[in-house]
Amino acid sequence: MAATLFDDFNPISSKQWKQKIQFELKGADYNETLVWNSPEDIQVKPFYHKDELTKTYSVATKATEFKICQNIFVYDVEKSIERAIDTLNRGANSLRFSIENESIDVTNLLENIPLNDVTVYFNLSFISIDFVKKIDAFASKNNTTIFCNLDPIGQLAKDGNWFSTTEKNNFETLDLLSKQTKSISLVSINSALYQNAGATIVQQIAYSLGQANEYFNRIDTINQPIVFEVAVGTNYFFEIAKLRALRLLFKLIAKEYNHNLDCNIIVSPTKRNKTLYDYNVNMLRTTTECMSAIIGGADAISNLPYDALYHKDNEFGDRIARNQLLILKNESYFDKVNNPADGSYYIETITNQLAEKSLTLFKDIEASGGFLKQLNDGIIKRKIQESADIEQNLFDTGKEILLGTNRHPNKQDRMKGDLELFPFVKQNPRKTLIKPIIEKRLAEKIEQERLKLEDN
Repeated sequence: MAATLFDDFNPISSKQWKQKIQFELKGADYNETLVWNSPEDIQVKPFYHKDELTKTYSVATKATEFKICQNIFVYDVEKSIERAIDTLNRGANSLRFSIENESIDVTNLLENIPLNDVTVYFNLSFISIDFVKKIDAFASKNNTTIFCNLDPIGQLAKDGNWFSTTEKNNFETLDLLSKQTKSISLVSINSALYQNAGATIVQQIAYSLGQANEYFNRIDTINQPIVFEVAVGTNYFFEIAKLRALRLLFKLIAKEYNHNLDCNIIVSPTKRNKTLYDYNVNMLRTTTECMSAIIGGADAISNLPYDALYHKDNEFGDRIARNQLLILKNESYFDKVNNPADGSYYIETITNQLAEKSLTLFKDIEASGGFLKQLNDGIIKRKIQESADIEQNLFDTGKEILLGTNRHPNKQDRMKGDLELFPFVKQNPRKTLIKPIIEKRLAEKIEQERLKLEDN
């Protein structure tokens, strides 16, 4: 048997490595100097070793097969068809349509786009049996993979109110749809809301699982994959581990309901760390976030254009965002290896710790009446706000850094004349059943102050 390179070296234990590091620290405390505590209360060490890895999980990911997804807001059907065809010709292989109006001719939309091997997602601002059945009829006839992304609990969390339906409640509508459709996925969980509102990674995973558990309990038959819409942040390795832990725990819970299908994870970069000023840095942020999504095993990735905060949809921003993913997939060897995180002691360890902490929080929520009860009682919103306030304080005091914003800002930058969209939290006073969970960026206060100074 041929010798390997490693045969020439004696193995070194983690204890020996630590002794060497302590020697090099020349008396400085190892834990205070090199170990840091994450917002999830996970101690991150300077190195990880095989002999300290107590448990590994098989998390199958197909990094080479992730879909490049284009978001399209549908107002004019003909223009949306034209845009969809153009973006597919330019490298996208998945589409996500946002539709706010039930009068949109969805059959016309789908029939005029070449959807061979194209995965389609719908984000609907309403829930309608007749509308969804049209989508199902198309999918059945054309053998197209379609996810409807219906998330009534997410609607309640984000808007404060349920979808308006003619049925008794939103769960009854979903239950009827599950019995009357056969070719499309119906249920989704908007996990991105929690990330964009400032939740920790453990909260994001546990709350997403709590939602999934509510759907399993309330819908008689779920015979298609559940979609998780996830936002990834800037903590590169933790975000990789987050997706792995989410997939792992979903399988664990779904198994209790005899649901043997894997979930489908569609990922977008977070909005929370994106900025108006020095906006080109957003491209660097979204690139590393998309890398986390790929390695973590996202099924589809919808990149966030660098100018999405302040510009309406535009061809240039879309093209740059799409090309970032094309470069990662086709020119950076991200299309060569499945399960790329396997064997990384660091990622394996963080995955284990996130999974354990998230499962503990999930169990606590269930023991207290379940996710929906805690959402209605305002507990979920309060817990997220507490986490968001801690992160906001770190940003305000300069301990969490956004280059170009709270570190090395360009004082000559002017943005007031470029704002096509309102980039801050929108106030919309109305009657709601609960106080909604609000997405808010870290840089909003600083940016508002700078915009006022532009008048001087």
